[in-house]
Amino acid sequence: MKKARETLVTTRRGVAEVTAHRQPARAGILLVNLGTPEAPTAKALRPYLKQFLGDPRVVEVPRPIWWLILNGIILPFRSPKSARAYAEVWTEEGSPLLVNNQHLADKLTDHIQRDCPDISVALAMSYGQPSIQSALDRFKAENVQRLLVLPLYPQYSATTTASVFDQVTTWMQGQRWFPELRFINDYYREEAWQRAVADSIRDFQGEHGQPDKLLFSFHGIPKRNLLAGDPYYCQCQFSARQIADRLGLQDEQWQASFQSRLGRAEWLKPYTDQTLEELGHAGVKQLQVVCPGFSIDCLETLEEIAMEGKEEFVEAGGEDLKYIPCLNDSDAHVTVLAGVAHRHGQGWPEFEGRSAEPQAHVDKRLEQTDKAALALNLK
Repeated sequence: MKKARETLVTTRRGVAEVTAHRQPARAGILLVNLGTPEAPTAKALRPYLKQFLGDPRVVEVPRPIWWLILNGIILPFRSPKSARAYAEVWTEEGSPLLVNNQHLADKLTDHIQRDCPDISVALAMSYGQPSIQSALDRFKAENVQRLLVLPLYPQYSATTTASVFDQVTTWMQGQRWFPELRFINDYYREEAWQRAVADSIRDFQGEHGQPDKLLFSFHGIPKRNLLAGDPYYCQCQFSARQIADRLGLQDEQWQASFQSRLGRAEWLKPYTDQTLEELGHAGVKQLQVVCPGFSIDCLETLEEIAMEGKEEFVEAGGEDLKYIPCLNDSDAHVTVLAGVAHRHGQGWPEFEGRSAEPQAHVDKRLEQTDKAALALNLK
């Protein structure tokens, strides 16, 4: 009976494989962001935080020790607190991170398929849904044979980008035939990205006025990660300098800081919350904050900066803090990502607007595949 069940499973899997192979070969662009809970509730936050903070790429602490801390302290206390924060930014459509990411993926699909119809675009999250595995399963069903992975992090960090790589390659380990892979580590040096962020700041200031100071706030990581070789800190500093230069800012008109630290260990400095207080005490009245390490607005930008950060700044003596939104699903962002994808997809036929196989060859191959499937009694 067990052998019969195994044969049945193998047969069904074979049907899926043959069905996929009957389709013309395609290329796929996998957009990946961090993730979001399914609802702004403690019940929904618990599994999300467990998956997120349980990733050894995110928290580099010996697993037995961290398991006790995570399950015994962090999840019981942080889940309700995080749920309240998510409730502050939740929209009628759902999580702003997921909603804006999906809009971005849809617009990128339309933009790319105008010239390259044989490229599919899928959105995935490292934690939560839609998962990386489900997106890759979808690509497999579409016969995607060339895969371009684009993590939506302009700057590289092992805590974010490398985690995406881990999950993609883990999925591939379970595949008999996996697609050719290209992985984009970062895109902070792309002039189009720098220009898009600078233009968004310039447009915002054209509507809301010039601030006394512009603060670039990036998500933080532990200092030990930097000392271990993570390039994130240097890439963030480079990003801020390039954008400030494009805006024509003098050194005293801008500053960079790092937010969202967790635990007692030293993280990248200066800390954003302390910087906000220092600027308020120093007499800065009008402050604008932009977060160019984030591609899409999320809890860390909408609640931590635009709400909590504003309150901290005003309490310290500032008059007003205005948050400058991320690129989100703007046309400029779509153009940037399309350009990054096309540059990394060079040499693949789909990115040149042509099919990987001549149509006559495809038709003949599909006919042969049908005959082979019939002979194997897999239909």
